[in-house]
Amino acid sequence: MAFLVEPAPVTLTGRLVELRPLERAHHDGLVEAVEEGDLWKTAWYTSVPAPDGVAAEIERRLDLSEKHEMVPFTAFDAAGRVIGMTTFYDLDPEAPRLHIGYTWNRPSAHGTGTNAESKLLLLQHAFETLGVFRVGLTTQWLNFQSRTAIERLGAKQDGVMRSMSRYRNGALRDSVEFSIIEPEWPAVKANLDARLARRR
Repeated sequence: MAFLVEPAPVTLTGRLVELRPLERAHHDGLVEAVEEGDLWKTAWYTSVPAPDGVAAEIERRLDLSEKHEMVPFTAFDAAGRVIGMTTFYDLDPEAPRLHIGYTWNRPSAHGTGTNAESKLLLLQHAFETLGVFRVGLTTQWLNFQSRTAIERLGAKQDGVMRSMSRYRNGALRDSVEFSIIEPEWPAVKANLDARLARRR
């Protein structure tokens, strides 16, 4: 098996959000986004970088993109404002499968439908263009907001992996693994379409 199309930087455009290939030029917008509400402090258990760590995080993601291990995106709202970041990662052509993650959005974008539409764009590209069979989504046990959002997508919880890694403060982290497989995609898509239609 293999991807139908090799995962590569691409712009995915919806009504509420546009996902553009990550660029160094997005730095200032991303710093502004993380500074909103001191996001990197209030969401200490996530992958949100501190303002002075945004440049290094951009370089990390671009380096992994060069190695074909990640496809990173910057999320923009309909007004052209940077709202956050997301990625395809853990790319495996043998299944084929991938993960969606390392996602964060500025607080004022929460509840606006941009995250739901981002997931719709990413999942549609993964299943319908790249031809994956499985999309994984991993979060951590303490991130109840993320777990709830993933469950609302229609993803199934595969399990809890205890003490898989450490938080920035050194505490051990339990990871929660979810997935959507290709036969489930039509129902997940219909659910997301219905949620977004209510915002018209």
